[in-house]
This record gives sequence, structure tokens and C-alpha cells, in this order.
Amino acid sequence: MWSAAWLAGAAAADDVLDALAPWSEAHDVVAADTATAAVTDLPTPDHAGTGLATLLALARRRSAGTGPDARVVLPAPGDVRGLPGPAALRSAALEAGECAVLAGPALALVPSAVADGVLRWTVHLVDDVPPLAHPSLADAEHDLRSGVRDAADTLAALDVARPRRGVREEIADALRRRPHASWPAGTPGRPLRVLQHADEVEAILLAASGDDPGGAMSSSAALARHDALRPLATAVRAARVAAVAETVRVLTAA
Repeated sequence: MWSAAWLAGAAAADDVLDALAPWSEAHDVVAADTATAAVTDLPTPDHAGTGLATLLALARRRSAGTGPDARVVLPAPGDVRGLPGPAALRSAALEAGECAVLAGPALALVPSAVADGVLRWTVHLVDDVPPLAHPSLADAEHDLRSGVRDAADTLAALDVARPRRGVREEIADALRRRPHASWPAGTPGRPLRVLQHADEVEAILLAASGDDPGGAMSSSAALARHDALRPLATAVRAARVAAVAETVRVLTAA
């Protein structure tokens, strides 16, 4: 969202850099391989990474004449919608569960924690960016809400949803530990509400997935619970992708 706002001239570079602070104390940037390093002038992973300002300059340079098309892709096994190639990018993004794609500059950025307080952004060259593959924001919001109800009904029917002490505190703690992000001026309210709801549902999913005191749940019950929660996890990812896409659309419409 910040990258799109900056490429569209709606945010300053310093604002983009400041906005990343909640995610990690320090950030660095490397090329995925020697071929990418040769094209981008970024260091290879066996060298110290460069700063984020270099990445912004690279994105600006490579986006000349193209639109500020920035998107988030949240792949999972069996669900790689919107994830471009090459194969090395697909593998890295699947392992991380996320990547940022700058379609104009033909770059994809995969984050990973490489040391305490250091988040590394590995830059891949993109072969071809597929069309946006996400529901509308309205559909994503509806699917998220209905997914919560469906998962609760299924778990209750399977008798694998057992109340336990402290679960509300676990959910609240998970939400407190999430980075408190800031957003560009002009960010619409509805996508932010969808992002907040997705955070809340994800915290519930984490608590529900770990609910097996003393290992009392049978393997078949655990599998049934996993199958019941999987569509909800997919709805969380789709809601986040749709919320970011709608925000980018609004911020870059001028």
C-alpha cells in the first residue's frame, strides 16, 4: 500500500521507510541470485544487504512509464493465486507465506527474518505478472464473515470445539503482538476494517488450532478440525489481498 502510494506520488520516500518500522527494528535488501544482482545492482545473499532506500530507487527506476501496480500475494500449499514466476520466487514465497509484487518494475519482494530484529527483503525479477486473482472487497468481507459461522457450526457438529480457560486472553495477546501499522493519507476506511477483522479471525484461528490440552484429541478429530478451519484461513488471506488491492486502487486513482 505504501509502495503504491509512493510510486503514484502520494507519499514521500521517508514516509514509506518510517511505515516499515513496526515490522522490524532493521531492514535490509538483497538480490535473490547473481543474475538478479547483475540487473538490479543489489548485493547477493552472501553479502551484507543494502538499505531500503536503494530498493525504492530501484523500483522508481524500473517503473518508468508504467503504472504503480503494487499488490500483496499470500500463497499457501494448494493456493498460489496471483503468484508470478520464476520457480525460485514461487518456492520462496510459499515458504514465507507472503510476498509483495511490484508489477510495473517487474519485481517481487519476499520478507524473512534473518537475525533478531532484522527483516530481509529478497528481490526477485518477475517473469510475468498474472492478472489480479482475488474476490471483490465486498465478496471477501462476506466470505470472511460467513467463514467464521461455517467453521463454528462445523466444529460444533464434529464435537471438536471445546471451551477452555484463557482462550480469550490468548486471542487478545496475539492481537497485541501484531505490529501496529500506519497507512498512507487517503486510505479508505472499509479496507482497514476488513484488515482488522482478518487480524481478529487469524488470532482466533491460532487459538483454535492449538487447542488440545494434554494431547487428548484423537488424530481423526485433529484432522477434522484442521479441515474445518482451512477454508477460514483461505478467507483470511483473500480478505487481506482484496483489502490491499482496493486501497491501492483508491490511492493510485488520481
